[in-house]
Amino acid sequence: MRDTPATDLRQAINSLLRGFSVEITPGDAKSINVAAMALPENTETFVASLPNGRLDDVVETAVRLKQGGLHPVPHLAARNLTSKAQLQDLLARLAGEAGVERALVIGGDRPEPSGPYEQSLQILNSGLLQKHGVRTVYLSCYPEGHPRITNDQLRSARRQKLAAAKEAGFNVGFVSQFCFESAPIIQMARELRQEDIDDHLRIGLAGPTGPATLIKYAAICGVGPSIRAIRERQSLARNMMASNAEELVVEIASAQRSQPTLGLQGVHFFTFGALARTAQLIARIRLWEP
Repeated sequence: MRDTPATDLRQAINSLLRGFSVEITPGDAKSINVAAMALPENTETFVASLPNGRLDDVVETAVRLKQGGLHPVPHLAARNLTSKAQLQDLLARLAGEAGVERALVIGGDRPEPSGPYEQSLQILNSGLLQKHGVRTVYLSCYPEGHPRITNDQLRSARRQKLAAAKEAGFNVGFVSQFCFESAPIIQMARELRQEDIDDHLRIGLAGPTGPATLIKYAAICGVGPSIRAIRERQSLARNMMASNAEELVVEIASAQRSQPTLGLQGVHFFTFGALARTAQLIARIRLWEP
């Protein structure tokens, strides 16, 4: 019997969710405990590096995630690092204590660097990642642009980072900043493919959280026009966020089904300290009905 359009779309949704990952903040004990119980084994669990955070917390979180059967993916934020020695020590501990082989390499949110690293490209070119066993690097991309970097600068930096990562022999993937509308996500994917970038692309989405938390993180992360709807409708935002994520997954899966060249290969959920609610959301989306 031939599959119906609804069945095809449900399959596309589950294909997109098959490669999901989540992001938590270091030291978030509640989410760390939930992760081992609620997430499938070997789920990639990204560990944020906050501007004023302790690197010890990043390592300890990675260790606990590994012990829980997950793949920790720490953020390496260039501007948060005070020295080459600190980066070496961090990588050695992540490899030795948590078996880390994957990392998200970013510039970071500090307005000024804490040490010698101003850009993620410098970390990619340092030779230290491969020395300490990193095999896969993730790079960031921005559906709505970046608040402090022009689109031309973003494209140029992306080409340089991708070239450096490939030259160093890394497996490379892209993870996008979270967004609340599907159109910028789909357009970004088209642009990447038009630039002959065919690497793995995972779409960032916001998990369920309160409006105040969401707006705070959106301001830090530079999420642009689509956050205005949340500011204007704060009274509805709490219920809106879960339904928004579900709608976006459906819209993105539909776009991928009709335009396979987009290469949308997974979803990355920003959990904002509410991993249990995000896990429930993922389970619900898997059961989608038209």
